[in-house]
Amino acid sequence: MTEKRVATRITTTDNRTEPLLGSVAAGGTASTSDRVWRWGDNNALPTALSLMARRSAAHRRIINDKADYIAGKGFAYDDGCNPIIASLVNRANGEGDSLRGVIARLAYDIALLGNAFMEVVTDANRSFLSLYHHDASTCRVARDSQHIVMHHNWSSFTATDAKTLPLYPLFEEQEDGTLRSMIHYKEYEPMFAHYGVATYVAGLDVAAIAWKTDRWNISRIDNSFQLSGVMMLDSAVDSEEEADRIVRIAEEKFAGRPGQVLFVLRDHSDGDNSRFIPVGSNNEGDWSKLHDQATSDIVIAHSWFRSLSGLDYSAGFSAERILHEYEVALNTVILAEQEELLAPVKQCIREILAVDASSLEIVNRPPTRSKPIYMVGGKIEEKYAGITFSGANIDTRQLKPKQLFVALQGARDGHDFIGMAMEKGAAVMDKAEELLETPI
Repeated sequence: MTEKRVATRITTTDNRTEPLLGSVAAGGTASTSDRVWRWGDNNALPTALSLMARRSAAHRRIINDKADYIAGKGFAYDDGCNPIIASLVNRANGEGDSLRGVIARLAYDIALLGNAFMEVVTDANRSFLSLYHHDASTCRVARDSQHIVMHHNWSSFTATDAKTLPLYPLFEEQEDGTLRSMIHYKEYEPMFAHYGVATYVAGLDVAAIAWKTDRWNISRIDNSFQLSGVMMLDSAVDSEEEADRIVRIAEEKFAGRPGQVLFVLRDHSDGDNSRFIPVGSNNEGDWSKLHDQATSDIVIAHSWFRSLSGLDYSAGFSAERILHEYEVALNTVILAEQEELLAPVKQCIREILAVDASSLEIVNRPPTRSKPIYMVGGKIEEKYAGITFSGANIDTRQLKPKQLFVALQGARDGHDFIGMAMEKGAAVMDKAEELLETPI
Protein backbone atom coordinates (compact mmCIF):
# COMPACT_ATOMS: atom_id res chain seq x y z
CA MET A 1 0.00 0.00 0.00
CA THR A 2 1.51 3.28 -1.06
CA GLU A 3 1.26 6.41 1.06
CA LYS A 4 -0.61 9.27 -0.53
CA ARG A 5 1.48 12.42 -0.61
CA VAL A 6 0.87 15.95 -1.82
CA ALA A 7 4.12 16.61 -3.62
CA THR A 8 3.92 20.36 -4.26
CA ARG A 9 1.74 23.13 -2.90
CA ILE A 10 1.99 26.75 -4.10
CA THR A 11 0.30 29.82 -2.64
CA THR A 12 0.87 33.56 -2.43
CA THR A 13 0.45 35.85 0.55
CA ASP A 14 -2.00 38.36 -0.87
CA ASN A 15 -4.64 38.74 -3.54
CA ARG A 16 -4.77 41.27 -6.32
CA THR A 17 -7.98 43.21 -6.76
CA GLU A 18 -8.78 45.84 -9.33
CA PRO A 19 -9.78 49.16 -7.74
CA LEU A 20 -12.02 50.43 -10.48
CA LEU A 21 -14.77 49.45 -12.86
CA GLY A 22 -14.53 45.69 -12.50
CA SER A 23 -14.92 45.49 -8.72
CA VAL A 24 -18.06 47.48 -7.92
CA ALA A 25 -20.46 44.56 -8.27
CA ALA A 26 -18.80 42.52 -5.55
CA GLY A 27 -21.38 41.67 -2.93
CA GLY A 28 -24.35 42.36 -5.16
CA THR A 29 -25.51 42.85 -8.72
CA ALA A 30 -26.55 46.12 -10.28
CA SER A 31 -30.20 46.84 -10.90
CA THR A 32 -31.69 45.68 -14.17
CA SER A 33 -34.83 47.77 -13.78
CA ASP A 34 -36.47 48.36 -17.15
CA ARG A 35 -37.80 51.72 -15.89
CA VAL A 36 -34.58 53.57 -16.61
CA TRP A 37 -31.76 53.89 -19.09
CA ARG A 38 -28.74 52.19 -17.59
CA TRP A 39 -25.86 54.40 -16.51
CA GLY A 40 -23.01 52.16 -17.61
CA ASP A 41 -23.21 48.54 -18.68
CA ASN A 42 -24.41 47.36 -15.26
CA ASN A 43 -26.06 50.65 -14.20
CA ALA A 44 -23.33 51.13 -11.60
CA LEU A 45 -20.90 53.47 -13.38
CA PRO A 46 -21.42 56.29 -10.81
CA THR A 47 -20.42 53.89 -8.04
CA ALA A 48 -17.27 52.88 -9.91
CA LEU A 49 -16.27 56.47 -10.64
CA SER A 50 -16.90 57.47 -7.02
CA LEU A 51 -14.80 54.55 -5.81
CA MET A 52 -11.93 55.55 -8.08
CA ALA A 53 -12.05 59.14 -6.79
CA ARG A 54 -11.81 57.87 -3.21
CA ARG A 55 -8.70 55.84 -3.98
CA SER A 56 -6.65 58.05 -6.31
CA ALA A 57 -5.29 61.02 -4.34
CA ALA A 58 -4.31 63.25 -7.28
CA HIS A 59 -7.54 62.48 -9.13
CA ARG A 60 -9.67 63.38 -6.11
CA ARG A 61 -7.72 66.57 -5.41
CA ILE A 62 -8.31 67.79 -8.96
CA ILE A 63 -12.05 67.04 -8.75
CA ASN A 64 -12.35 68.88 -5.42
CA ASP A 65 -10.38 71.93 -6.54
CA LYS A 66 -12.03 72.14 -9.94
CA ALA A 67 -15.48 72.11 -8.34
CA ASP A 68 -14.42 74.70 -5.76
CA TYR A 69 -13.08 77.12 -8.38
CA ILE A 70 -16.23 76.73 -10.48
CA ALA A 71 -18.45 77.38 -7.44
CA GLY A 72 -16.61 80.66 -6.93
CA LYS A 73 -16.59 82.82 -3.82
CA GLY A 74 -20.20 83.96 -3.82
CA PHE A 75 -22.59 85.91 -6.04
CA ALA A 76 -22.86 89.42 -7.36
CA TYR A 77 -25.90 91.18 -8.81
CA ASP A 78 -27.03 94.73 -9.50
CA ASP A 79 -27.90 96.78 -6.45
CA GLY A 80 -31.32 97.53 -7.92
CA CYS A 81 -32.21 93.85 -8.31
CA ASN A 82 -35.39 92.47 -6.84
CA PRO A 83 -34.78 91.47 -3.16
CA ILE A 84 -36.07 88.01 -4.06
CA ILE A 85 -32.72 87.32 -5.71
CA ALA A 86 -30.80 88.28 -2.57
CA SER A 87 -33.07 86.03 -0.55
CA LEU A 88 -32.52 83.10 -2.91
CA VAL A 89 -28.76 83.60 -2.87
CA ASN A 90 -28.70 83.48 0.92
CA ARG A 91 -31.23 80.65 1.30
CA ALA A 92 -31.91 78.53 -1.77
CA ASN A 93 -34.18 75.94 -0.14
CA GLY A 94 -35.98 74.82 2.99
CA GLU A 95 -32.91 72.98 4.25
CA GLY A 96 -31.06 76.28 4.63
CA ASP A 97 -28.53 75.74 1.84
CA SER A 98 -27.15 78.86 0.22
CA LEU A 99 -27.18 79.10 -3.55
CA ARG A 100 -23.41 78.71 -3.54
CA GLY A 101 -23.75 75.50 -1.54
CA VAL A 102 -26.13 74.09 -4.13
CA ILE A 103 -23.92 75.21 -7.02
CA ALA A 104 -20.81 73.76 -5.33
CA ARG A 105 -22.36 70.29 -5.06
CA LEU A 106 -23.62 70.45 -8.62
CA ALA A 107 -20.13 71.43 -9.78
CA TYR A 108 -18.64 68.51 -7.84
CA ASP A 109 -21.03 65.99 -9.40
CA ILE A 110 -20.27 67.28 -12.89
CA ALA A 111 -16.52 67.14 -12.27
CA LEU A 112 -16.80 63.60 -10.89
CA LEU A 113 -19.60 62.03 -12.93
CA GLY A 114 -20.23 64.34 -15.88
CA ASN A 115 -23.84 64.67 -14.68
CA ALA A 116 -25.67 66.65 -12.00
CA PHE A 117 -29.29 66.97 -10.89
CA MET A 118 -31.14 69.90 -9.32
CA GLU A 119 -34.73 69.74 -8.05
CA VAL A 120 -36.94 72.80 -8.63
CA VAL A 121 -39.83 73.37 -6.22
CA THR A 122 -42.66 75.93 -6.40
CA ASP A 123 -46.46 76.02 -6.05
CA ALA A 124 -49.43 76.57 -8.33
CA ASN A 125 -49.30 80.33 -7.70
CA ARG A 126 -45.54 80.52 -8.36
CA SER A 127 -45.23 82.28 -5.03
CA PHE A 128 -41.79 80.88 -4.16
CA LEU A 129 -38.80 79.02 -5.63
CA SER A 130 -36.56 76.45 -3.95
CA LEU A 131 -33.57 74.72 -5.48
CA TYR A 132 -32.21 71.42 -4.15
CA HIS A 133 -29.15 69.45 -5.15
CA HIS A 134 -29.63 65.70 -5.61
CA ASP A 135 -26.82 63.17 -5.33
CA ALA A 136 -26.26 62.27 -8.99
CA SER A 137 -25.40 58.66 -8.15
CA THR A 138 -29.01 58.13 -6.99
CA CYS A 139 -30.57 59.48 -10.19
CA ARG A 140 -31.35 57.74 -13.48
CA VAL A 141 -33.08 58.88 -16.66
CA ALA A 142 -36.45 57.17 -17.14
CA ARG A 143 -37.19 55.19 -20.30
CA ASP A 144 -39.55 57.91 -21.52
CA SER A 145 -36.58 60.36 -21.34
CA GLN A 146 -38.91 62.90 -19.71
CA HIS A 147 -38.53 61.87 -16.07
CA ILE A 148 -35.78 61.25 -13.55
CA VAL A 149 -36.07 58.21 -11.27
CA MET A 150 -34.36 58.46 -7.86
CA HIS A 151 -33.43 55.53 -5.66
CA HIS A 152 -31.06 55.34 -2.70
CA ASN A 153 -29.44 52.05 -3.78
CA TRP A 154 -29.54 50.96 -7.41
CA SER A 155 -27.79 47.68 -6.64
CA SER A 156 -31.02 46.52 -4.93
CA PHE A 157 -33.75 48.47 -6.69
CA THR A 158 -37.29 48.34 -5.33
CA ALA A 159 -40.06 50.25 -7.06
CA THR A 160 -41.73 51.17 -3.78
CA ASP A 161 -38.65 53.12 -2.66
CA ALA A 162 -38.24 54.98 -5.95
CA LYS A 163 -39.30 58.57 -6.58
CA THR A 164 -39.97 60.07 -10.00
CA LEU A 165 -39.94 63.70 -11.10
CA PRO A 166 -40.40 65.20 -14.57
CA LEU A 167 -37.63 67.04 -16.37
CA TYR A 168 -37.88 70.83 -16.45
CA PRO A 169 -39.93 72.70 -17.69
CA LEU A 170 -42.54 70.03 -16.87
CA PHE A 171 -43.89 70.00 -13.31
CA GLU A 172 -45.91 67.44 -11.39
CA GLU A 173 -47.94 68.10 -8.26
CA GLN A 174 -46.85 66.22 -5.16
CA GLU A 175 -48.77 65.05 -2.09
CA ASP A 176 -47.78 68.19 -0.17
CA GLY A 177 -49.31 70.39 -2.88
CA THR A 178 -46.00 71.62 -4.28
CA LEU A 179 -45.00 71.46 -7.92
CA ARG A 180 -41.67 69.80 -8.52
CA SER A 181 -39.36 69.30 -11.47
CA MET A 182 -35.78 68.18 -12.12
CA ILE A 183 -32.98 69.81 -14.09
CA HIS A 184 -30.39 67.45 -15.56
CA TYR A 185 -26.93 68.88 -16.23
CA LYS A 186 -24.72 66.71 -18.40
CA GLU A 187 -21.38 67.00 -20.17
CA TYR A 188 -21.91 66.50 -23.88
CA GLU A 189 -20.33 63.48 -25.51
CA PRO A 190 -21.15 62.16 -29.01
CA MET A 191 -23.05 58.84 -29.03
CA PHE A 192 -24.31 59.38 -25.45
CA ALA A 193 -27.91 60.58 -25.48
CA HIS A 194 -29.14 59.95 -21.93
CA TYR A 195 -26.12 60.70 -19.74
CA GLY A 196 -23.11 62.96 -19.96
CA VAL A 197 -19.54 61.72 -19.80
CA ALA A 198 -16.95 63.02 -17.34
CA THR A 199 -14.26 65.10 -19.02
CA TYR A 200 -11.50 62.86 -17.64
CA VAL A 201 -12.87 59.69 -19.27
CA ALA A 202 -9.65 59.24 -21.23
CA GLY A 203 -7.74 59.23 -17.94
CA LEU A 204 -9.46 56.28 -16.26
CA ASP A 205 -6.50 53.98 -16.80
CA VAL A 206 -3.89 56.49 -15.63
CA ALA A 207 -5.95 57.15 -12.49
CA ALA A 208 -5.75 53.41 -11.85
CA ILE A 209 -1.97 53.51 -12.40
CA ALA A 210 -1.61 56.36 -9.90
CA TRP A 211 -3.67 54.37 -7.39
CA LYS A 212 -1.56 51.24 -7.88
CA THR A 213 1.74 53.08 -7.53
CA ASP A 214 0.44 54.65 -4.31
CA ARG A 215 -0.50 51.18 -3.11
CA TRP A 216 2.95 49.93 -4.02
CA ASN A 217 4.54 52.53 -1.77
CA ILE A 218 2.13 51.67 1.06
CA SER A 219 2.86 47.94 0.69
CA ARG A 220 6.60 48.60 0.92
CA ILE A 221 6.06 50.37 4.24
CA ASP A 222 3.71 47.65 5.49
CA ASN A 223 6.29 45.03 4.56
CA SER A 224 9.10 46.95 6.25
CA PHE A 225 10.76 47.15 2.83
CA GLN A 226 11.40 43.39 2.83
CA LEU A 227 12.13 41.65 -0.41
CA SER A 228 9.69 39.53 -2.31
CA GLY A 229 10.71 36.02 -3.19
CA VAL A 230 10.05 32.27 -3.07
CA MET A 231 9.95 30.35 0.22
CA MET A 232 10.84 26.67 -0.26
CA LEU A 233 9.47 24.48 2.54
CA ASP A 234 10.53 20.86 2.98
CA SER A 235 7.60 18.84 4.32
CA ALA A 236 5.64 15.73 3.44
CA VAL A 237 1.89 15.97 3.89
CA ASP A 238 -1.01 13.64 3.44
CA SER A 239 -3.73 16.10 2.44
CA GLU A 240 -4.47 19.51 0.99
CA GLU A 241 -5.67 20.67 4.40
CA GLU A 242 -2.34 19.77 5.99
CA ALA A 243 -0.49 21.64 3.24
CA ASP A 244 -2.61 24.74 3.86
CA ARG A 245 -1.95 24.53 7.60
CA ILE A 246 1.81 24.37 7.15
CA VAL A 247 1.80 27.29 4.72
CA ARG A 248 -0.25 29.42 7.13
CA ILE A 249 2.18 28.65 9.97
CA ALA A 250 5.09 29.62 7.73
CA GLU A 251 3.38 32.88 6.82
CA GLU A 252 2.92 33.76 10.50
CA LYS A 253 6.52 32.96 11.44
CA PHE A 254 8.25 34.32 8.37
CA ALA A 255 9.71 37.66 9.48
CA GLY A 256 6.47 39.25 10.61
CA ARG A 257 4.96 40.74 7.45
CA PRO A 258 6.70 39.46 4.34
CA GLY A 259 6.66 41.05 0.92
CA GLN A 260 5.01 39.29 -2.01
CA VAL A 261 6.07 35.73 -1.22
CA LEU A 262 5.43 32.54 -3.14
CA PHE A 263 5.36 29.50 -0.83
CA VAL A 264 6.35 26.16 -2.34
CA LEU A 265 5.74 23.03 -0.28
CA ARG A 266 7.64 20.00 -1.59
CA ASP A 267 8.41 16.40 -0.68
CA HIS A 268 10.58 15.75 2.33
CA SER A 269 14.20 14.88 1.56
CA ASP A 270 17.33 14.19 3.62
CA GLY A 271 17.93 17.17 5.86
CA ASP A 272 15.93 20.34 5.96
CA ASN A 273 16.47 22.29 2.78
CA SER A 274 13.86 24.96 3.50
CA ARG A 275 15.13 28.29 2.25
CA PHE A 276 14.05 31.71 1.00
CA ILE A 277 15.03 32.74 -2.51
CA PRO A 278 14.78 36.55 -2.80
CA VAL A 279 13.65 38.18 -5.97
CA GLY A 280 15.55 41.43 -6.37
CA SER A 281 14.02 44.58 -7.77
CA ASN A 282 15.96 47.46 -9.27
CA ASN A 283 13.05 49.28 -10.82
CA GLU A 284 12.17 51.81 -8.12
CA GLY A 285 13.06 54.63 -10.48
CA ASP A 286 10.71 53.21 -13.07
CA TRP A 287 7.86 53.09 -10.54
CA SER A 288 8.49 56.70 -9.52
CA LYS A 289 8.55 57.89 -13.12
CA LEU A 290 5.41 55.90 -13.84
CA HIS A 291 3.61 57.58 -10.94
CA ASP A 292 4.72 61.07 -12.01
CA GLN A 293 3.66 60.43 -15.60
CA ALA A 294 0.28 59.09 -14.47
CA THR A 295 -0.29 62.20 -12.34
CA SER A 296 0.56 64.47 -15.27
CA ASP A 297 -1.79 62.53 -17.53
CA ILE A 298 -4.61 62.84 -14.98
CA VAL A 299 -4.19 66.63 -14.98
CA ILE A 300 -4.34 66.67 -18.78
CA ALA A 301 -7.39 64.40 -18.87
CA HIS A 302 -9.22 66.78 -16.53
CA SER A 303 -8.34 69.78 -18.74
CA TRP A 304 -6.89 71.28 -15.59
CA PHE A 305 -3.68 72.87 -14.31
CA ARG A 306 -1.13 71.43 -11.89
CA SER A 307 -0.53 74.47 -9.71
CA LEU A 308 -4.26 74.99 -9.07
CA SER A 309 -4.42 71.61 -7.33
CA GLY A 310 -1.21 71.83 -5.33
CA LEU A 311 0.76 69.60 -7.72
CA ASP A 312 4.18 71.19 -7.92
CA TYR A 313 6.46 71.38 -10.90
CA SER A 314 10.07 70.25 -10.80
CA ALA A 315 11.08 73.90 -10.38
CA GLY A 316 8.72 74.30 -7.40
CA PHE A 317 5.78 76.64 -6.88
CA SER A 318 5.61 80.16 -8.26
CA ALA A 319 2.95 82.75 -7.53
CA GLU A 320 3.31 84.08 -11.05
CA ARG A 321 2.75 80.61 -12.50
CA ILE A 322 -0.31 80.07 -10.30
CA LEU A 323 -1.81 83.38 -11.39
CA HIS A 324 -1.07 82.66 -15.03
CA GLU A 325 -2.65 79.20 -14.90
CA TYR A 326 -5.62 80.58 -12.99
CA GLU A 327 -6.21 83.19 -15.71
CA VAL A 328 -6.06 80.50 -18.40
CA ALA A 329 -8.36 78.20 -16.39
CA LEU A 330 -10.78 81.06 -15.79
CA ASN A 331 -11.17 81.78 -19.49
CA THR A 332 -11.09 78.20 -20.79
CA VAL A 333 -12.89 76.18 -18.11
CA ILE A 334 -14.29 78.07 -15.12
CA LEU A 335 -16.41 80.78 -16.75
CA ALA A 336 -17.92 78.36 -19.27
CA GLU A 337 -18.87 75.87 -16.53
CA GLN A 338 -20.32 78.66 -14.40
CA GLU A 339 -22.49 79.85 -17.27
CA GLU A 340 -23.83 76.33 -17.82
CA LEU A 341 -24.66 75.98 -14.13
CA LEU A 342 -26.27 79.41 -13.75
CA ALA A 343 -28.28 79.47 -17.00
CA PRO A 344 -31.04 77.11 -15.71
CA VAL A 345 -31.10 78.95 -12.36
CA LYS A 346 -31.66 82.28 -14.09
CA GLN A 347 -34.29 80.67 -16.30
CA CYS A 348 -36.21 79.38 -13.27
CA ILE A 349 -36.06 82.77 -11.57
CA ARG A 350 -37.35 84.46 -14.72
CA GLU A 351 -40.08 81.97 -15.60
CA ILE A 352 -41.31 81.10 -12.10
CA LEU A 353 -40.82 84.33 -10.15
CA ALA A 354 -41.04 86.73 -13.12
CA VAL A 355 -37.85 88.44 -11.94
CA ASP A 356 -34.94 89.53 -14.17
CA ALA A 357 -31.84 87.67 -12.98
CA SER A 358 -29.57 88.55 -15.90
CA SER A 359 -27.12 90.39 -13.63
CA LEU A 360 -26.63 87.36 -11.33
CA GLU A 361 -23.04 86.17 -11.65
CA ILE A 362 -20.55 84.09 -9.70
CA VAL A 363 -17.70 86.04 -8.08
CA ASN A 364 -14.22 84.73 -8.92
CA ARG A 365 -11.02 85.52 -7.07
CA PRO A 366 -7.51 84.25 -7.82
CA PRO A 367 -5.99 81.86 -5.25
CA THR A 368 -3.01 84.13 -4.65
CA ARG A 369 -1.30 87.26 -5.88
CA SER A 370 2.32 87.82 -6.70
CA LYS A 371 2.53 91.03 -4.63
CA PRO A 372 0.16 93.54 -3.02
CA ILE A 373 -1.62 95.48 -5.71
CA TYR A 374 -0.16 98.78 -4.48
CA MET A 375 3.37 97.45 -5.03
CA VAL A 376 5.20 97.95 -8.30
CA GLY A 377 8.52 96.33 -9.13
CA GLY A 378 8.61 94.52 -5.79
CA LYS A 379 8.59 97.63 -3.55
CA ILE A 380 6.06 100.17 -2.31
CA GLU A 381 6.16 103.29 -4.42
CA GLU A 382 6.59 106.40 -2.25
CA LYS A 383 3.69 108.22 -3.91
CA TYR A 384 1.32 105.38 -2.84
CA ALA A 385 2.77 104.78 0.64
CA GLY A 386 0.64 107.43 2.34
CA ILE A 387 -2.64 106.22 0.87
CA THR A 388 -4.89 104.03 3.00
CA PHE A 389 -7.41 101.82 1.21
CA SER A 390 -10.34 100.18 2.97
CA GLY A 391 -10.08 97.25 0.56
CA ALA A 392 -9.57 96.27 -3.06
CA ASN A 393 -11.82 94.80 -5.72
CA ILE A 394 -11.98 93.92 -9.39
CA ASP A 395 -15.80 93.99 -9.53
CA THR A 396 -17.53 97.40 -9.57
CA ARG A 397 -20.77 95.83 -8.37
CA GLN A 398 -19.13 95.07 -5.03
CA LEU A 399 -16.98 98.20 -4.93
CA LYS A 400 -17.28 100.65 -2.04
CA PRO A 401 -15.90 104.19 -1.49
CA LYS A 402 -12.26 104.38 -0.38
CA GLN A 403 -11.52 101.00 -1.97
CA LEU A 404 -9.07 100.32 -4.79
CA PHE A 405 -10.47 99.15 -8.13
CA VAL A 406 -7.98 97.23 -10.27
CA ALA A 407 -8.82 97.27 -13.98
CA LEU A 408 -7.93 93.81 -15.25
CA GLN A 409 -8.37 92.35 -18.68
CA GLY A 410 -10.11 88.99 -18.60
CA ALA A 411 -13.47 87.75 -19.82
CA ARG A 412 -14.47 91.42 -19.47
CA ASP A 413 -12.17 94.40 -19.87
CA GLY A 414 -11.95 96.19 -16.53
CA HIS A 415 -11.11 99.44 -18.29
CA ASP A 416 -14.74 99.66 -19.41
CA PHE A 417 -15.77 100.08 -15.78
CA ILE A 418 -13.23 102.71 -14.68
CA GLY A 419 -15.81 105.50 -14.91
CA MET A 420 -18.26 103.60 -12.75
CA ALA A 421 -15.55 102.91 -10.16
CA MET A 422 -14.65 106.59 -9.97
CA GLU A 423 -18.31 107.53 -9.54
CA LYS A 424 -18.40 105.27 -6.48
CA GLY A 425 -15.49 107.15 -4.91
CA ALA A 426 -12.91 104.44 -5.39
CA ALA A 427 -9.29 104.70 -6.43
CA VAL A 428 -8.51 103.16 -9.77
CA MET A 429 -5.37 101.29 -10.77
CA ASP A 430 -4.67 100.24 -14.33
CA LYS A 431 -3.36 96.64 -14.28
CA ALA A 432 -1.64 97.34 -10.95
CA GLU A 433 0.80 99.63 -12.74
CA GLU A 434 -0.49 103.18 -12.52
CA LEU A 435 -2.71 104.84 -9.93
CA LEU A 436 -5.17 106.91 -11.95
CA GLU A 437 -7.18 108.51 -9.18
CA THR A 438 -7.14 108.32 -5.41
CA PRO A 439 -10.11 108.47 -3.07
CA ILE A 440 -10.98 111.79 -1.55
